[in-house]
Amino acid sequence: MKYIVKQIMESDYGCEERPEGYIAMDKVILRDGDGQEISMEIPDKELYEKDINEGDWVYFDVNNQVFKEK
Repeated sequence: MKYIVKQIMESDYGCEERPEGYIAMDKVILRDGDGQEISMEIPDKELYEKDINEGDWVYFDVNNQVFKEK
């Protein structure tokens, strides 16, 4: 199933330091073709590496890895 990325919410840490080895996660709101919305946490780095932005269509493989539809 494919989803449109409705919103990406990056975590705000203010002036707190992140623990060593911490992986920054973004909350991503997705909507399917039937209008149902779900939210997932996806590593911030992965969204940047795959150039996934609000308004993009994405899908997930059997391992729950996100991919941008071309």
